[in-house]
Parts: sequence; structure tokens; C-alpha cells
Amino acid sequence: MKISYKARPGEILNTDDINCRLEEDTLYIAGSLLAAGTGSLCKTIARKTPLLKKQVSRINLNGLTDIDSAGIIAVFYIRGLLKTNRDIIIETDKTAIQKKLELFSPAGLEKSAPPPRKSLSESTGEKTHRLFVGILYGFVKLAADVFYWSVTDLFRKKTYREGEFIRQSVKIGVNAAMIVVFMSFAIGLVLAVHSGGQLSTFGANIYIVDLTVIAVMSQMGPLITAVLVAGRSGSSIAAEIATMKVTSELDALKTMGLDPIRFVVVPKLYACLFTMPFLIILSNVSGIAGGATAAYLNLDITPEIFISRMGQIMQNKDLLTGFVKSQVYAALIVLTGSFYGFSVDRGAEGVGRMTTLAVVVSISLVILADSVMGLLFY
Repeated sequence: MKISYKARPGEILNTDDINCRLEEDTLYIAGSLLAAGTGSLCKTIARKTPLLKKQVSRINLNGLTDIDSAGIIAVFYIRGLLKTNRDIIIETDKTAIQKKLELFSPAGLEKSAPPPRKSLSESTGEKTHRLFVGILYGFVKLAADVFYWSVTDLFRKKTYREGEFIRQSVKIGVNAAMIVVFMSFAIGLVLAVHSGGQLSTFGANIYIVDLTVIAVMSQMGPLITAVLVAGRSGSSIAAEIATMKVTSELDALKTMGLDPIRFVVVPKLYACLFTMPFLIILSNVSGIAGGATAAYLNLDITPEIFISRMGQIMQNKDLLTGFVKSQVYAALIVLTGSFYGFSVDRGAEGVGRMTTLAVVVSISLVILADSVMGLLFY
């Protein structure tokens, strides 16, 4: 025999836990209103909102045996659905439920007004202030600290971290040698191929040696090396220091009485200053070798002729300017990577963002410094 449930007059919802009914202008909620039952109650009231809105002026909770924070939010949600021009009163004579209503009531939560839109002059002023005070001043201060410790530590052998200079030299210089040699050879080869095609039309094949040697020695070799080191080692420096800051390793160094700049940055600066001239020499040799290969294959200039002509046009000034550039580039790469590493303020997202900024800014500074030194030396 099939037994069907017959709802009582005014009954809206009747489950094992919750009973909800409407009598005159009062909505009675009884039973146990916990998180598991709030969904069905709210959905039922939402479907009958047009009808109940016109009748309900009170919500009575005297029949409740238990209620949690989700149930309290559901009661206030129902009141918001049924609220019209008149306010709907939530009533109960149970002290425990009344305290929960006061504790979890959203009445005191007001939407915060959106911040006022800044004017063009105000936003420009803030960005300018951040540029000069937050970035330029911070960069100069870091450079001063690094310069001070790098000079003073030359005369304090007891402060050296044993093996750190060798390890950083291998990491920054030796491991970057292959990519520097390969890229310099390829660029020297392409430069000579494209230039030789133009020179051969005027019968000036021999001047491919002058063009290749002067271009590689004075500009291309040092610049290519600096860009590759900035992209490879500069990003590594920024990521390492940023990770140390996020994981509180820098704070641990300070707790032990160790200066993070002296402990972390100075060995990297020593290694970069030491290895950069050798990388530039490798780059110059590889670039010239690429040019000599293209001259031999396309313009029938033998290696003997190429080397003889190269000896006539090479100057000591090219080697000296290459050394000066190497020191400037090395300092810019290490300082930029360290500055953005120390500037990280969030987790993994901040580490990635600062690493990207370090690479972009260091390459930009290298190109800017190359332009300035090109005007000074030539």
C-alpha cells in the first residue's frame, strides 16, 4: 500500500531536520538548522518568494533546537529575500540562539566605498616619487653598501667564505662560456656574410677583415657577452636572493650577525668582475673566427691573409676598452639582480616577477652603458 504525505496548511518545507510553515504573517522555522539543511531551505523560500513577500513580516525561531553559523546566515538571507518596504523582524525567546544571531549578524558589515579615482597629476607624482625614492635611491644605497664591503673585504682574509669565490666563478663564468662562444661565432659569421655581399660589389673584399674585427672588438663582443650573462646569471642571482628572502634565510643571516650583502652579494660581484674579461676575450675570438670563416667561404680570403690584415688594424685601445666595459657590465648585472632580489615582497609570484624585471632592467642598463661608453671611447 502506497502512503502519500499530506502537507499541513501553511507548510512550506518539512524534512527530517527542518520544518518551515507560514501562519498569518509569521514564518516559523523549527527543527535543527545546520549547514547541511540550509541549501534546501533557501532554495524552497527562493522559489516561493513572490508569494511570501506580500505576507511575511516576522520570522520566528522559537522552534529551533540547534543552529550554526551557516544557519544564521541562511536566516538573514531569507529575510533579505522577503524584505519589502517594511522591515522583517527575527524573533526568538531562546538566549543561545539570540547570542548567535548577534554574533554572526551581517548587519554591521557595510560595503566599503571604492577608493576615489586619482587624478593624472596625483598618479604621476606618486610614480615619480616611487621612481626616485623607492628605486633610484634604493639602487644607489645598495651600490654604496656593495662597494664598501667589496673594498674592505679585500683586506680581511678571515672574512672570506672558503670556496665561495671559486663556486661563483664557475657558476657565472665557466658555465656561460659555451653559450657565449656559440652565439658570438654565429653573430660574427652572419655579420661577415651580409657585409661581404655589399663589399664584393665594390671589389673591397679585404675590408671585411676591418669591419669584422672593429665591430666585434669594440662593440659586438662585449655587448653580446653582457646580454647573455645578464639573461643567464643575472636572473639566477635575482631568483636566488629573492628565494632566500621569501624563505626567511636573509632574516636568519641577520639573526646570526651576518650582513646579507656581504655574505651573499659580494662573492658574486668578485666572481663576475673576475670572469667577465675572460668571457669577452672568448667572445671576441669566436666572433672574429666566425667572420674569418665567412670570409674564407664567400670572399676567398684565406686565414693567413685574414690574420695578417687583422694584426694591422687591431689596437691596444680595443683591449683596454673591452676590459673597462667588462667591469662596468659585471657591476651592473650583479647590482641589478641583487636589487630586485632584495625587493621581492610576496611568494613564488613575486620571485618570478622580480626575476623578469631583473633581466629586463639589467639588459637595458647594459645597452645604455654601452651607448655612453661608445661615445666616450670612440
